Amino acid sequence: MSDAHLTERPLDDGREPVELTEEPIQLSTRDRGGDPDEPRGGWSRRRRIGWAVALVVGLAGAGVLGAGGWRMVQQKDTRLTSPDRVAGLTRDDSERAKSTADYLRSGLAADIELDRSFGTVYRDPADDKRSVLIFGGTTLLWQPERDLDSLFGLMSDETGTVTGVREVSAGELGGVMKCGNTSGEGGDFAVCGWADHGSVVMAMFPGRSVTDAGALLRNLRAGMQTRD
Repeated sequence: MSDAHLTERPLDDGREPVELTEEPIQLSTRDRGGDPDEPRGGWSRRRRIGWAVALVVGLAGAGVLGAGGWRMVQQKDTRLTSPDRVAGLTRDDSERAKSTADYLRSGLAADIELDRSFGTVYRDPADDKRSVLIFGGTTLLWQPERDLDSLFGLMSDETGTVTGVREVSAGELGGVMKCGNTSGEGGDFAVCGWADHGSVVMAMFPGRSVTDAGALLRNLRAGMQTRD
């Protein structure tokens, strides 16, 4: 049936005839087969927002990874020494002190694989009962806090449960430092340790509070630890 036939056909109600065109009639935006918010040839508002959120999240994640990677590079090449004198204390080179320190050093090395390990007793010239036993070692640590917590578990096995473990300031060298309390033959004493991406160390402080022990360990660390 032609268009001319339709336009020439009389209508009973007397209205004008409907003119047909070659253009399709669009009933709704759904007929376009896409997102109603999406302009032709471009992205929809929803897609732009989605990509913006993904970009922000990705950049934030990259920032976290970048900061963590930079800390690892800074801390991984660590050296630990046992100087004759450090932080007002004097190294005890007696056989008894060496035997005690070596015992704990060996226990640490069995629990955490280290490239180098050490164990030393430092005597307090003002009071022999306040000698400090410190031991640890160096290696690349991917999760320093986890390894430090493992050391606190080792101390619990050796001396009895270490209670009240809490994080304290690690000082300028960074990483994580924690302290707690335990008891031994001489009574209660503080236990503190630090860990970073290049080292993990534990120390026992008879006759000292957790606050004093944490401050002393920071001073010991400053005199014992260097980085390449």
